Amino acid sequence: MPVLTYVYEDAGTSRYTDHDQLFKELIHTFFAEFLELFFPEVHKYIDFSAIRPLSEEVFTDLLGGESRRADIVIEATLKGEETILIIHVEPQSYYQANFHERMYLYFSLLYNKYRKPILPIAVFTYDKNYNEKNEFTMSFPFFHVLSFQFLTLTLRKLRWRDFIHSNNPVAAALLCKMGFTEAERVEVKKEFLRMLVRMQLDPARQRLIYGFFERYLKLTDEEEKVLMQEVNKLDPELASKIMELPISYEERGKEIGKEIGSNEEKREIAKKMILKGLSPNLIAKVTGLSHEDIKVLIENNNN
Repeated sequence: MPVLTYVYEDAGTSRYTDHDQLFKELIHTFFAEFLELFFPEVHKYIDFSAIRPLSEEVFTDLLGGESRRADIVIEATLKGEETILIIHVEPQSYYQANFHERMYLYFSLLYNKYRKPILPIAVFTYDKNYNEKNEFTMSFPFFHVLSFQFLTLTLRKLRWRDFIHSNNPVAAALLCKMGFTEAERVEVKKEFLRMLVRMQLDPARQRLIYGFFERYLKLTDEEEKVLMQEVNKLDPELASKIMELPISYEERGKEIGKEIGSNEEKREIAKKMILKGLSPNLIAKVTGLSHEDIKVLIENNNN
């Protein structure tokens, strides 16, 4: 399991939001599941017992003076081979006409530093469909210099109903970014909750996935009422399990399940997250504990 790290890109610009950060947290935490779901041909070749995230890569455009960070950079080994490659995953939340050139720039800089094969992947997360380029070329009338290609995933072009029977946590989290209509919003969340119950994840990962989903698909009060009516129509055993999900409805002052209110419960969840190597920032978001409390828990765990 890769170590969860926080990586910021263009934090000083108005286009950057913490939504990009949520994608990085999700993919870092469920890296194997992400590849298995969307890039199965890549997944079957990777030895996941020998992967490690590399340090945050900061690249500076010397001409423009702009500093950028490559989002997710992970070193991996191919099964049965000694080949070590770098997997670079770049979530992109807004349209950028020269994005294909930027991917080539990152590729070049990463290769210049590591001198290892690099697999570039772009994940387009915005809410509109664009015809994205997945290739950067350079040529003259008399000579073709290069053709650089990268793998792409455009979430909005995926049909959400195709994923509701999956037991992959990434599929559940990303339902909220796939293609659905306004009229389907309540149904999307209902199916998401069913998936969450079926997967039986530990509370830390359950809350991470729910927090991600809620950030992108937050129902109105009226829609929440309709959702509760739909949940009550489900099989009583399933409805009961949904009502018991330890998820953060307290943000709306509502409850679908048992409210995790006591500090002791929050500390227990935090301890489990610490043991799994999750970052203090994520633990604070999920549990609501202060950074000081989390620091004490980490120190006690190390003693």
